[in-house]
Amino acid sequence: MENKEKLLEKVESIRQSVEFMKKQDMEENPESAYEEFQCDCCGEIKIFAGSLPYDSFRLCNDCVLLAETGFALGKMKDIEDLMEKMEDKRFESLYKSIFNPDENSMN
Repeated sequence: MENKEKLLEKVESIRQSVEFMKKQDMEENPESAYEEFQCDCCGEIKIFAGSLPYDSFRLCNDCVLLAETGFALGKMKDIEDLMEKMEDKRFESLYKSIFNPDENSMN
């Protein structure tokens, strides 16, 4: 089993890669920093920059980080595992977007 320090290094490397991807998206397409979508995983309204498709789902940059970290650490085998784990968060976000639409907007 990997020691804690190696795990932390692995997680930090993933975090930096995911953050770089978001910055690169914004440099290549500045509008992506303002375009919004509702993440299929967490259900929150997020910016398009740094988002990625996984199977039939589009994940925001935060959920991409969760997915990639979970895969790297062997905590999830596929995107369906993350979708299942995030079910309560997704339903809470969807509820808020219906009944409190101004609170869930990036504007």
